[in-house]
Amino acid sequence: MNFKEIPIGPLIEKEVAAREIELSRICNFMKCTEQEIKGMYKAKSIETENLLKWSKLLEYDFFRLYSQHLILYAPANKSAESKKYKKTILPQFRKNMYTKEVINFILRQMQSGEMSKIEVIEHYKIPKTTLYKWMSKYKDEKK
Repeated sequence: MNFKEIPIGPLIEKEVAAREIELSRICNFMKCTEQEIKGMYKAKSIETENLLKWSKLLEYDFFRLYSQHLILYAPANKSAESKKYKKTILPQFRKNMYTKEVINFILRQMQSGEMSKIEVIEHYKIPKTTLYKWMSKYKDEKK
């Protein structure tokens, strides 16, 4: 999975097909017409309320795709102000939650020669020990 581009509509359509859910059930759950559903399948982006419904219906966290995009592609903020934690009313989540897909993506980048270990550590802000643990843990799965 390429987390740089997220074609959410086609991904939803593939998951619907894999789960063999009837269009009438989807329309009933989403409270919209068949045309609107087919339009969502072609959409590059979907309203969050609808994405939440899709996540519930298909029992898959589609928001995680966007979270992984942020982990991989959001620019690092190196200013002095960013190091001071500012109070916010929004809930705080752990930033570095790496899924198996993200780990595999990073390990593939190293294996293909796209990035060196040092580049991965600097670019993704992954601790050196964590990267080496991934390399030893997942080396058997590559075979």
